[in-house]
Amino acid sequence: MQWNVNGVSVPVRVLDTAVVGSGCAGFNAVDWLWTLGRRNIALITEGVNCGTSRNTGSDKQTYYKLSLGGDGADSVAAMAADLFDGEAVDGDTALCEAAGSVRAFMKLSNLGVPFPCNEYGEYVGYKTDHDPRQRATSAGPLTSRFMTERLEEAVNAKGIPVWDGMSAVKLLVADGAIEGLLCLDHTALNTPSHGLTVVKARQVILATGGPAGCYLRSVYPESQTGMSGMALEAGAKAANLDQWQYGLASLGFRWNVSGTYQQVLPRYISIDSEGVEREFLLDYFDSPTEALDRVFLKGYQWPFDTTKIQGSSLIDLIVHHETAVLGRRVYMDYRTDPTGLENGFDKLAQETYCYLANSGALTATPIARLQKMNPPAIELYRQHGIDLYTEPLEIGVCAQHHNGGLWVDADWQTSVRGLYAAGEAAGTFGLHRPGGSALNSTQVGSMRAAEHIAATTDEDIVVTATFEATARCAVCEMLVHLAAVTARTPREAAEKSRVVAQREMSDAAAHLRNPVAMAALAENERAALQRFWDTAAAAPAELPALFKNRDLMITRCAVLSAMCTAADTVGTCGSALVLCEDGVPLSAALPNLRYAVPKPYPAGRRLITTQTESGGFTSRYEPARPMPQADGWFETVWEAYRRRMQRITE
Repeated sequence: MQWNVNGVSVPVRVLDTAVVGSGCAGFNAVDWLWTLGRRNIALITEGVNCGTSRNTGSDKQTYYKLSLGGDGADSVAAMAADLFDGEAVDGDTALCEAAGSVRAFMKLSNLGVPFPCNEYGEYVGYKTDHDPRQRATSAGPLTSRFMTERLEEAVNAKGIPVWDGMSAVKLLVADGAIEGLLCLDHTALNTPSHGLTVVKARQVILATGGPAGCYLRSVYPESQTGMSGMALEAGAKAANLDQWQYGLASLGFRWNVSGTYQQVLPRYISIDSEGVEREFLLDYFDSPTEALDRVFLKGYQWPFDTTKIQGSSLIDLIVHHETAVLGRRVYMDYRTDPTGLENGFDKLAQETYCYLANSGALTATPIARLQKMNPPAIELYRQHGIDLYTEPLEIGVCAQHHNGGLWVDADWQTSVRGLYAAGEAAGTFGLHRPGGSALNSTQVGSMRAAEHIAATTDEDIVVTATFEATARCAVCEMLVHLAAVTARTPREAAEKSRVVAQREMSDAAAHLRNPVAMAALAENERAALQRFWDTAAAAPAELPALFKNRDLMITRCAVLSAMCTAADTVGTCGSALVLCEDGVPLSAALPNLRYAVPKPYPAGRRLITTQTESGGFTSRYEPARPMPQADGWFETVWEAYRRRMQRITE
């Protein structure tokens, strides 16, 4: 179908449900929709091989689920309670993620994701951060890639349409409900329509990942930027946008240096502009073995955590000081043992010593220990041109995961009817999520969204007069903007122009937050957003990047609103220290680092951000939804289940 809008032919595509994003949440969502009987569906993606799920991981990327091996006691209620106790978490989503974890995990295993089990079929586990049991499992450093690839194969086998090279840029909303979206077809950017495409869809599932493009110092793959701004602009509420996860990562090839990368005790060195090398941790600790024990704990406690700033997270602060303050480049060196191991391992803390001993890794040099404990961790870097046997690994403190996102209910539906969010785009994680719970959430959340759509709506591919009026108005306005943008001469590439704002976010609003600088940055972002269409310029080929820039402006405005509110209300919390000139000094070794006296996080609440009438954002704490007291009586549950299934199969 084609519409003529002011003399320009614009394609119109008609769906019942559109899924945006080609990571493991997006592919799972569209696969479940098909399984549940929906046929007028499609997955929309700017690039099927882009995104975090396919292009990132860690030394032993974790999937968190209910225990499925051994004799350790566990239950849905216990797992839900542990998720809920992470603070700023809604009880119903915690219960759903716990209850759905086995079903989601077994689907992945049956599709061929190589999660290890013993000879009897038990899926054994290990403890991850913020995990009181041993629920974690892993298929290795590329777990999320394996998940994405197996789910993609399932989608392709069903013949579900995948619209590759199509960027979603604007949501079409009428009377508080989703009607469709505007997209850019990358193959038609040089046409009179500039690739603008109308998609009718009464349900949309956003699986666009976290807003990775907010920061310059980031471990997100460069192909991942996120697209949450269009949902925020459409009126969707957000939750916990101030909560991010930061940690040490390699810079040349973006990868988390957690787990065994730390536990083999690499030598930490920094190099100044003159090439002078220094084993710098010795300057910050009373003894070399104290430094080594903190490094070891970074493996278990990889994310930066304000409750551990005198423990393992002190390593992050020291690395930041060496790089951001002293201007040195920091490396982890696996070629030579660090100071403190000259006479063996006996002086190490018992936990450190026993771990290495039990792993058969009481050997000389970190690289030999890494080869013993985790050879794929070495091979991963070799595949990206970095040989840990012959060269040190440059690292920094980077943004890695957004623990906030769009507000969703227990069906992962946002505050806009018919608009769902799954994966990192959804704000379900809270302050202290167990490592690996994000991967479980991608599967459970996208499954819940698909089930809710199938159980509560009928397939609808009718182009109503209301939709056509809404869409034509949006297209007309967008064509005017695009004509003006492409008529101007760009001063610099669209992707380069976002670097300044990314650097400012990394400097003022990452794991160390400066309230004065954040407020100023928020005002600058608001002003830039207001004049965006009056000043933006781009060649047609750069229009997708230009839309991303605008989307990130909207997102940063919302994120900074939440961060400023949190700094005023809580002070030090979770993933960030709030800096304060007259605050508490961190340590004698870091004399210039003073932070605000922490306040308890508001119990049973989470931070909600909404758009104001002027287009800005406001943030406030609201009560979290409590843990449901689910009906456990079999007969009543069975009756309700039969009703739901009857609607789906009719």
